[in-house]
Formats: sequence, C-alpha cells, structure tokens
Amino acid sequence: MSFSLSDTFPHRKPLIAMIHVPALPGTPAYRNNWPTVLKKVQEEAELLTAAGVDVLLLENMHDTPYSARTVGPEIVSSMTAVALAVKTIAPHLPCGIQVLAGANQAALAVALAADLQFIRAEGFVFGHLADEGWMNSDAADLLRYRRNIGAEHIAIFTDIKKKHSAHAATADVSLAETAKAAHFFRADGLIVTGTATGSEAKPEDLAAVKKACPELPLLVGSGISPENVEQYLPFADAFIVGSALKKEGYWANELDPERVEKMVTALAK
Repeated sequence: MSFSLSDTFPHRKPLIAMIHVPALPGTPAYRNNWPTVLKKVQEEAELLTAAGVDVLLLENMHDTPYSARTVGPEIVSSMTAVALAVKTIAPHLPCGIQVLAGANQAALAVALAADLQFIRAEGFVFGHLADEGWMNSDAADLLRYRRNIGAEHIAIFTDIKKKHSAHAATADVSLAETAKAAHFFRADGLIVTGTATGSEAKPEDLAAVKKACPELPLLVGSGISPENVEQYLPFADAFIVGSALKKEGYWANELDPERVEKMVTALAK
C-alpha cells in the first residue's frame, strides 16, 4: 500500500508533538507509579491538544537503557494502555507510536490494538551500530508482520541514517541512496534527523532526500525549533518536535506551554 501524507494527517505540514512516556514497568527508572504514568501522559496530551498541535507521537524515551529490537510483554501492554489513555483526551487527533529501541513489530501491535495511524520505525534498511548494539535491517520481517496481523492501514515512517548510531559500515552509501533503498523496500515515509535527540538536521540532507524520493513524505525528526523551522519548510512535509517543547529545550524536562505555543505559531504561518 502507498500512503500520501493526507491519508494519515489532515493538515498540510503538520506539527507532530512528542509525548515522552515516563519509565514503564520493568525498566530501571520505573518507580512503581503506574497511575501516575497514565495521568502524566493524559496531562501532556491535554496541554498539547489545547495548544493546537496537529498530531501526537508516543515514545518510551525514559526506558533507558534500551534493548535492541525486542521488548517484554509489560512494555507492549503498557504502551497500549498509554495510547488508549491519550486517545480519551485527544480522540480527534492522529496519533503514532515508537517503541525503543527499534522494536518496530511491537509498535505495530500497539498501533493496531489502540487504533493509531502510524509508527516511527528504526533500522528499516541497512544494518547499523546503534548505542544498543548492532541492528540488522527489518523491512522484510516488519512488512510481512504488518500484513499478517491485518495492519496494512498503519503507515510506517522510517528513520534513515538514524541518530545515536554509527554508520561507518555504510559510509559508502549516501543518505540519498539510503532513502532510495527505503522507498524500494516500501516505506511509507522517510525521517531525517540530526546526530542525536534535539540536534538539528541539515537542510541540505533534506534537500538531497527530497530530490531522491519526491514521491514519499519527508519528515524532520529532530532539532526543530521556532527559530529554525523556516529553513526546512521548502523540503519537509511534517515536523516531529519534542525537545523544543520542553523547558530549556531539553527532552526530559516538563512541557513548557510558552514554548509549545511558539512552535504551533511558527508552523501556522
């Protein structure tokens, strides 16, 4: 199935606001506070929705250190409950999910159970060395799994040359060629990032990917702020924003209503 961005998102160049879910059961930072976890994500969803963001994206960012590719049933069930809790607050907003690290099949399972519209997938094409260890590409298994569970209506947006990773093994494969491979392997959209959470993507990287794969939606996945978003507008079709919405621009801090308002305003122009 081929997705256009309008299949998934109602607005042109939408602001996709991250909700960094508090640490989940079984992870080192979890504090046996499950009701608080659900309350927290609902509060953030309410603030973001009231501010006028277009889309929500859930991520288990606080579950450090991450396991590569696989997570336990406690994470799958918890993220499903989180997604359902968020949807009670913002039932009208499109919503997606990412399960770290690279647990893309788990993300699809959650998205299907909670009626979400998309997943953010790591390691779709080309193996790479992430901080969790080596990750093989998973496009073949992931798309077969999507078909097997009847989730082909859920879009897969994939990071290429993903952040927090070494790409020495594919140093002879350009970002544009990586994008072409993801397109060939049936990705529904491409995500370009900087080197780490909160770091800016290079506009020239987006330009190269857009030129290589004009048919696919192109999302910016890190480093977007009200001050720099204009330079990405000619190339990007959507903007995933997390750190810039938080106090002092740091991903682990609380949401800053003033920062959220500035970001919404910057993309509404």
